Amino acid sequence: MNFEPFFRTPAGATVACVQRRGSARSLRQPVRPHWARVIRRLAPMAMALGLALPMSGAFANGDVVRSAVEGWLKLMKVTATIDGVQKTPIAGLWEVRLGSDLIYVDEKGRYGLVEGQMIDLKSRRNITQERLDELMRINFAELPLDLALKQVNGNGKRSIAVFEDPRCPHCKNLRRELLKLENMTVYTFPYPILSQESEDKTRAVLCLSPAERMKVWNDLVLDGKSPEEPKASCDAPVARLLELGRKYKVTGTPTIFFTNGRRVPGGVPADRLRQLIDENSTKS
Repeated sequence: MNFEPFFRTPAGATVACVQRRGSARSLRQPVRPHWARVIRRLAPMAMALGLALPMSGAFANGDVVRSAVEGWLKLMKVTATIDGVQKTPIAGLWEVRLGSDLIYVDEKGRYGLVEGQMIDLKSRRNITQERLDELMRINFAELPLDLALKQVNGNGKRSIAVFEDPRCPHCKNLRRELLKLENMTVYTFPYPILSQESEDKTRAVLCLSPAERMKVWNDLVLDGKSPEEPKASCDAPVARLLELGRKYKVTGTPTIFFTNGRRVPGGVPADRLRQLIDENSTKS
């Protein structure tokens, strides 16, 4: 089961162009009777016969866990069947089976471990990703802005940096929004990781004069208009840009960096982009 949809923020998914491909399987599983229902049916009979069901208190906790996961799945608008809930050897941790996949939930039904990531089931916050985002922050002031293509919108009071591959369709969508941002300086770091063609076209752009590069890059990313081949060899800093991306662990394009150091991989909708800029721009 691909749990990627569970990790998206309510404001919308982020998508990035990367070299690797993944596969997704359906979250729909066949409906099967659940052991907990059988236990609940047998409980009154056992009490009438003076019998005690072992771990009877544990089933109450199992119901709490089940209810929490069902609520979470409903909140995420995902159709999946819970096929089993049982204790694990770790005190207070429960196993929940969804088809052939397992997630782990605390006995109060608040937090879950999904594919190794801790999720707040009530708020949908990906706590693991938030921690990773914090660890992956950079010092924006240390970015070598001399390597970037610079575009100033309005008074350019606020700044943002983005790593882009010229052949990445998500970069194209993001670039449209970047050009509409008011009073923003956009630093673009060409990052040709998708193909040799990406690298060749990036090199052709960087061989132009500084005054021409930004316009030609916009034409390339937005309209697929290839730059002219350089008439003479030039020392385009493609290798330095690739090394810079590796240094900052940029694994897909676009990747956005805000002035407080936070990164957001992938393209984001226009409204979400403006919200992120407001939340992550350093105050002057």
